[in-house]
Amino acid sequence: MSKLDIAIVGEINLDLILYGLPEDLPTERELLASGFAITLGSSSAILAHNLAALGCRVGFVTKVGDDSFGALALERLRERGVDLTGIAHGATSGVTLILPHGVRRHILTYPGTISELRFEDLDLDYLASARHFHMSSLFLQRELLPHVPELFRRMKSAGLSTSLDTNDDPGERWDGVDEILPYVDILLPNEREAMKMSGAEDLESALSRLAQKVETVVVKTGASGAVAVRGGRRAGNGHRPGGRRGQLRRRVPLPISARSGSHEMPGVWKPLRSIFHDRLRRHGSVPRRWPNARVSAPARHQQSGAIRLGALEGLDFQG
Repeated sequence: MSKLDIAIVGEINLDLILYGLPEDLPTERELLASGFAITLGSSSAILAHNLAALGCRVGFVTKVGDDSFGALALERLRERGVDLTGIAHGATSGVTLILPHGVRRHILTYPGTISELRFEDLDLDYLASARHFHMSSLFLQRELLPHVPELFRRMKSAGLSTSLDTNDDPGERWDGVDEILPYVDILLPNEREAMKMSGAEDLESALSRLAQKVETVVVKTGASGAVAVRGGRRAGNGHRPGGRRGQLRRRVPLPISARSGSHEMPGVWKPLRSIFHDRLRRHGSVPRRWPNARVSAPARHQQSGAIRLGALEGLDFQG
């Protein structure tokens, strides 16, 4: 029997959120925020936290600083029962400062240990003890990035299913993705990321290209929901002009009520990604329907897109 349901390799940091500041920030002025929050940040750590809250046996491997920020972030994961035996330690933790302005945000990140995880820091036998392997924030893993194709290849060779959420590429190069995708079973980009990594000008072309390389592609499409393609069959809310014969067209309800306007709320999709992985773990296949779930968060966090620590406490499963 597998020791873990899922092993996750990725980054960890805290998000510091300052509310109520102007979008056009003047220099040499002391500006007063209307609110402040500290939350568990990073795609990888939030996924580990939320899957553990759903009852999965989660192993999380990252590099964290030996400082108060790192200690606080790890404590949030321990509270949910995430296994941290594979953690590596560095000098200074990364941190992200978020300044929400309605549907837009300033996002300022100091990478610190986020970019310092090395291939040599990974216990491959520990990772291979899981049923499923996942990696997030590919392009922030600067030291690990050249070895990621080999990492995925080894996990596939060990019999694990695999998934990848690249997140954004700050350098806008998107190098190395094609070398990884042959070993990826589930790809989880948003609409912009799907177009960037495929070199497509629209979502339909991106889906077509990516579905030729990856068995299951799930694209987050903001307030309209998500669209999934698996083996030529399609499900989701994503906009699809025209449509073609022979392809499945099924509307799937957007499973969140926490959204603002028409933009994709950062943080909201991380719990939903957790639900997707949990359904995959329980049923062994991509669900025909998303769960009819609601993600709740304090009003001020909904406005910015940030979900508080312990986000899954707000999940209300109705189906």
